[in-house]
Amino acid sequence: MKLDMHFYGDPVLRAPAERVAVVTEELRAFAADMVETMRAEQGVGLAAPQVGRSVALCVVELPEEYDVDEAGNRFNPGVEMPMILFNPVVVELSAKLDSHEEGCLSFPGMRGNIDRPIEIVLRFWDERGVEHEARFVDFLARVIQHEVDHLNGVLFIDRMSAAKRFALSGKLKKLKRETEERLGLV
Repeated sequence: MKLDMHFYGDPVLRAPAERVAVVTEELRAFAADMVETMRAEQGVGLAAPQVGRSVALCVVELPEEYDVDEAGNRFNPGVEMPMILFNPVVVELSAKLDSHEEGCLSFPGMRGNIDRPIEIVLRFWDERGVEHEARFVDFLARVIQHEVDHLNGVLFIDRMSAAKRFALSGKLKKLKRETEERLGLV
């Protein structure tokens, strides 16, 4: 079932998500709905707060061509998509950064360059509740960092340069006002 998206201005996007104590059948069904929603919205990642639940869960699904080098070799071999990540925590970041344009489903039509580490080590539970620790690189590492930020109440605009945030300020104010009006917060 496709879930309703939540947009900038909704307090759920700023609240740190609660850790999952146990992966239940209900949470697995919710994760499946999140994957369906992410696909319908044409995204590559989605965090639970973006669909209104403050729970430490995100889903990621990259098209195959986003995870290969010029020779066709996978950057992250053996990683199956979609990824369902409960309680994800980045435990290691590479010193090497990469700047790349990002967008966010909670900020329709807005994009900006973000500097992020090119490699991470992530600790997470899978959909069975089994803990893993794995290394991810390149675009997949970027997407995971973006989604984990959501679970910590950090939005991609927080990582933009001040100049870029200023350039988007009119759109941001409009989206926030529309969201607050829709939620009856103003």
